[in-house]
Amino acid sequence: MVNGLAQPPNMSLLLHTYGLVRPALFQMEAEQAHEFTLRWLDRVHQWAKPLISQELLLPTELMGLKLKNPVGLAAGLDKNGAHIDALGSLGFGFVEVGTVTPLAQAGNPKPRLFRLPAKQCLINRFGFNNDGLEQFISNVQKSQWRHTGGILGLNIGKNAATPIEQATDDYLTGLDGVYAHADYITVNISSPNTQNLRALQAENELVQLLGALNQRREQLQAQHQRYVPIAVKIAPDLEQSQIDSIAAAVQQCQIDGIIATNTTLSRDYVAGLTHAQEQGGLSGPAVHTLSLKVIERLRSQLGKDFPIIGVGGINSGINAVEKIQAGANAIQLYTGLIYQGPLLIRDCVDAIRNLQR
Repeated sequence: MVNGLAQPPNMSLLLHTYGLVRPALFQMEAEQAHEFTLRWLDRVHQWAKPLISQELLLPTELMGLKLKNPVGLAAGLDKNGAHIDALGSLGFGFVEVGTVTPLAQAGNPKPRLFRLPAKQCLINRFGFNNDGLEQFISNVQKSQWRHTGGILGLNIGKNAATPIEQATDDYLTGLDGVYAHADYITVNISSPNTQNLRALQAENELVQLLGALNQRREQLQAQHQRYVPIAVKIAPDLEQSQIDSIAAAVQQCQIDGIIATNTTLSRDYVAGLTHAQEQGGLSGPAVHTLSLKVIERLRSQLGKDFPIIGVGGINSGINAVEKIQAGANAIQLYTGLIYQGPLLIRDCVDAIRNLQR
């Protein structure tokens, strides 16, 4: 009994029910279904046994961190860090939440999330909607994920109202706020939904930003007596020369990892479909091949040991293996989780385990 209620079947069985409830969720407006699902997971995970089991343990080291397995949750699903424990209970080896900005902001007007089910893709133009840094930290502090051995990444960005010339100030504020509560920190410079944000990926701008963050990190390390790795999340829509410049910048500024990649602005994969011309970033299988090319180029430029997290369009264990074979050390899921359900996590872990045998 839990709180006077009979304990339902274990999480594994509950996850199988996703295939039954998904049609109902897909009848709901997309953002409403997203919020409903997170609330449902909050209730369920308190009752059910976690899915994490011996089968989902595949110890992996990443940026000096020890992961239970190399399959993580990408930022964006839990922007305010309010559902960390529920999401962690699904079996992820690491969980990343955010993007958080220094001040709360509403993001772009609704509707701003669109399904393209024929291609299992999404388009979003959320615009870093979040409750702000103070509430984000409060939510993170309430979670138990890190206390039970889970690895937590906190993803930081800039406010829409902050001029791009002052973006570094917002990122430094975010770094100061989350440092004590993160296992690693991701610098999001690749969302297409904040005006001019991707300009920070240009060589000079990136060196200036990452250099300032690394310098502040040295101060925070001394203050907190702990080293927190920093990763940078980049776009899939990059020329080879741009990828090379990013690789050089992260090495010069002593950044610990790269997350490749965010959503794409390309619409080639979904041309002609309903919602295909909506503004925003396209996620799902459309990104998979694009991200593979970015990962392969990064690996060729950064050598065999630099940590790379592959994300974008992973719909199966096969896709996860393709990311690893391209050069990723670990992967993250988002859109595939929505279309395939949480059992995709197990599929990816098993596929990567088989690859390593």
